[in-house]
Amino acid sequence: MSDPILTFLGAAGTVTGSRFLVDDGDEGLTLVDAGLYQGGRELRRRNWDPFPVAPGRLSSVVVTHAHLDHTGYLPCLVRDGFEGPVVCTPDTATLAAIVLRDSAHLQEEDARYAQEGGWSRHKPPLPLYTSADAEETIRHLAPTAFGVRTSVGPQAQATLEPAGHILGSAVAVVEIGDRRVVFSGDLGRPGHPLLAPPAPPPAASTLVLESTYGDRRHPPPEPGRLADAVKRTIGRGGSVLIPAFAVDRTELVLLELLRLEKGGEIPRVPIFIDSPMALATLDVYRRALHESSPQLRDEHAGPLDELDRLDVHLVRDPGASERLNRPSQPCIVISASGMATGGRVVHHLAHQLPNPRDCVVLTGYQAPGTRGRDLIEGVRHLKMYGRYVPVRAEVVDIPDFSVHADADELVAWVGSAETLPRTVYVVHGEQSSSEALAARLEDELGVCAVVPHLFERVRLD
Repeated sequence: MSDPILTFLGAAGTVTGSRFLVDDGDEGLTLVDAGLYQGGRELRRRNWDPFPVAPGRLSSVVVTHAHLDHTGYLPCLVRDGFEGPVVCTPDTATLAAIVLRDSAHLQEEDARYAQEGGWSRHKPPLPLYTSADAEETIRHLAPTAFGVRTSVGPQAQATLEPAGHILGSAVAVVEIGDRRVVFSGDLGRPGHPLLAPPAPPPAASTLVLESTYGDRRHPPPEPGRLADAVKRTIGRGGSVLIPAFAVDRTELVLLELLRLEKGGEIPRVPIFIDSPMALATLDVYRRALHESSPQLRDEHAGPLDELDRLDVHLVRDPGASERLNRPSQPCIVISASGMATGGRVVHHLAHQLPNPRDCVVLTGYQAPGTRGRDLIEGVRHLKMYGRYVPVRAEVVDIPDFSVHADADELVAWVGSAETLPRTVYVVHGEQSSSEALAARLEDELGVCAVVPHLFERVRLD
C-alpha cells in the first residue's frame, strides 16, 4: 500500500466549496465535505465543472455539517454515479435533507425565472441539479453518532466529534492505519448562545483548518445595534429586512428579537419568517431541545420555547411571500439566504432596496462576490434578475451573530490540543485570511502551517 494522499478539491484560497479527497493508497477514496461554491460568477462556474474523480470511484463521503458550502454538491455526485454512504451526524442528516431539497427547488425556480425573463445566456437555462437528484441523495445519508468509529473505505475509518458551529456540526477524524488527519469543518465559538463549545482537537499529525475569520477578531458585542436599527426604521414607517441563513442564524436572530422585545428595547411589530427551510430548521432545533441534546447549552436553550411570545407569522406559500415585497405596515422580515445569493430574500431586496425608509440588516459573514458583501461595501446599485436596483435603503452590518471562531479562537483551539499537529493546512477562507492565520500558527505555536493551492496533493504523515 502506498502513502495516503490528501487532495484539496475546493475551499483553497476561497471561503466556500469545501471538498477534500483522501486516497488511502489502496483503491479507497473518501471525500470529506461536498460543498457548493458561492459568491462571484467565476466561483459559481466551478460548480458546473466535471468532478476531478469519477464519482463512482468514491467509497464514501464524510460531511461535517449541513450548510450548503459543505453539502450542496452532493446531488451532483449522486447524479453522476456515486453510490456509497454519506456519513454525518443524525442532526446533520436531518438538516441536510432540508437544505438539499431547498437548494434544488431554488435552482429549479431560478432556471424558470431566467427562462421567463430572458436574461440568461443559456438556452434553455438549466438547474445545476433537480429535486429528483436531491431526493436520491437524501437516501444516501448515513446518520452516525458522535464518537463512533465508522468504516469509510477499504483502509479508512472516520469519527465525528462536536464542532459547536451549528446543530449536528462535527470535526471529522479520518484514520488510515497509523495515519490520522483531522478536518475542523466550520468551527464554532466558545460563546455560542445555544451550542456547547467544541472540545480540543483530537491528536493528529495533520489538521485541515478553516479560516473564515482567520485575519480578524470579532468586535465586542453591540447589543444595542440591532435595537437601534429596528427603532429607527419603524419610527420612519419602514420595514426591516434581515437576510439570514435558515440553519442556526434565523434561530439566533429570533432569540435576540425576543430578548429586545421583552426588555422594551424595540416596539412590538409583526415578524415574518419567510423561509420554508428556516421553519423546518426551527422545528429541528426545538426537537433537539426537548430531547435534551448534549450539543445544546441547557442554561440558554430554554428561550426557544418562548418564541411564541413574539408576533411571529410563518410564511409558507409563494403568494404570501410576494405580498411581503410591499409590506402593508412596518414589520420585520427574516428570509434566506444569509448572503442574499438566492431564495425569496432576493425578491424582497429588489422591492425594498429602493425605499429609503426601509433597512437591510446583515447578520454574518458575507463572502466576496455576494450581494451581501456588495451591500456592506456600499454599492449604490445591485444587480438581480437581469436588471439593476438602486440602493437607497439603510444597510446595517451586525457581526455579533457570527458562529464562526475568529482568529484568536482558532489559534487557541489548535493550541489546546494535547499534542500539536505536525502540519496544519489552512483552508476555507479568503486568501489573505488563510495566510494571516497560517502566519500566526507558525509564529505562536511553532507548527508548520500551509495555505494549499486548489488541486494540490500532499502526503499524509
